Amino acid sequence: MDWQDWDWALWTGLGALLIVGELFSLDLILLMLATGAFAGAVTGAFTDSFVLQAIVALVVSVSMLAVVRPGLAKRLHNGPEIQIGAEKLIGVQGVSAGAISSQKPGQIKLDGELWTAQPYDETLVIEAGTPVEVLEIRGATAYVHPLPELGTL
Repeated sequence: MDWQDWDWALWTGLGALLIVGELFSLDLILLMLATGAFAGAVTGAFTDSFVLQAIVALVVSVSMLAVVRPGLAKRLHNGPEIQIGAEKLIGVQGVSAGAISSQKPGQIKLDGELWTAQPYDETLVIEAGTPVEVLEIRGATAYVHPLPELGTL
């Protein structure tokens, strides 16, 4: 019995080792190479030509790396942008709890909490009860702009 009688088992073992390595790297490169190794194993089941098996494994691996991996990596790594802290309040709408001006900061109610606020445009005075949107957070102060109301131009 020659080693070429068991070359399919060598390819399968190599593929299994590459999958185990992929579990640690999570980069999808070793998974694509493992697919090529398994293609070499399938070829090894039908032919004794190690050169043909290696060519099939190489072509399948390169094809997987070039065609499948970019789309798969994009899908897996493309998730929602995580915002933490005060930055997550940018774009949130609230209501002014009192009059707000650049000379006299006031408070707004955002997500059930009171925040110190100033108008983003220093020339504006925002009256109590006006709906506002947070445009920027500096320190513990929200810089807001009043939302346009329907029916007013």
